[in-house]
Amino acid sequence: MEAADASASPKPSASASASRTASPTASPSATSSSSASKSPSASASASVSATKSATASASSSSGSTTLGAWPTVTGGKAVTATIAVSGIYDGGLARFYGSGDLGSAGQDEDQGPLFELADGAVLKNVVLGAPAADGVHCLGSCTLQNVWWEDVGEDAATFKGKSASATYLVDGGGAKGADDKVFQHNGAGTLTIKNFQVADFGKLYRSCGNCKTQYERHVVISNVKATSPGKVLAGINSNYGDTATISGVTIVGDSSKKITVCERFQGNSTGAEPPSLGSGPDGTYCRYSASGITYS
Repeated sequence: MEAADASASPKPSASASASRTASPTASPSATSSSSASKSPSASASASVSATKSATASASSSSGSTTLGAWPTVTGGKAVTATIAVSGIYDGGLARFYGSGDLGSAGQDEDQGPLFELADGAVLKNVVLGAPAADGVHCLGSCTLQNVWWEDVGEDAATFKGKSASATYLVDGGGAKGADDKVFQHNGAGTLTIKNFQVADFGKLYRSCGNCKTQYERHVVISNVKATSPGKVLAGINSNYGDTATISGVTIVGDSSKKITVCERFQGNSTGAEPPSLGSGPDGTYCRYSASGITYS
């Protein structure tokens, strides 16, 4: 699915441990640093509500939040098997990086993620180092709050919910070094990206152009700083009814305006490379105005 071929070198482990709240269902590699959730089902339910509320707010508001500096890492943890999360997982701003089967630093589309979030789960205050494998997978609605990718592996995060009502929220954080995609939307529903910063990237968002099962997908992008080099902020499939609603974007270091704000593709379910149908605001699929994009 439009795979990239960038690679990253592993970072050494540090000794500090991350703080956790509520509970992931963790793999053996993460068990020692995770505590049991007192009520995972309640946490998951609350997370779904919070995600839907936040997404609705982002969709209706053009207000902005000052984007802060990249965080100071508090420690490090090698991840040898995917950490499964339900409820809320607070990483305490520790750096998580792939090791063993997750440490190849390759661009294989079939490699596992460092974190896999159940429907309604929340991942917060996490730094993904290198290698980051396939980043984060959301199996349904999810929230990624203050999550940072120091060097994107295959993708930073992939959203895989099957319901049209699925809502995914990326609030805060940032990503660097994505030769291809930062956020890959394979499932259905709506992704909101707000208060986020990205640098040295291929596409900030891509609605899957050639997945075997295709859906109508929507993305809302607001208060985002994108630093060149970069190629596309949002890539969508207009033939499936996708939309990208974009406002409050600042593009840095791109005086020639080479970064495409929104590009429309002819998606397919055969695995073929999807052709571009054009770019720019059209009021139907690519929904933004020139006043919503600032160059600096």
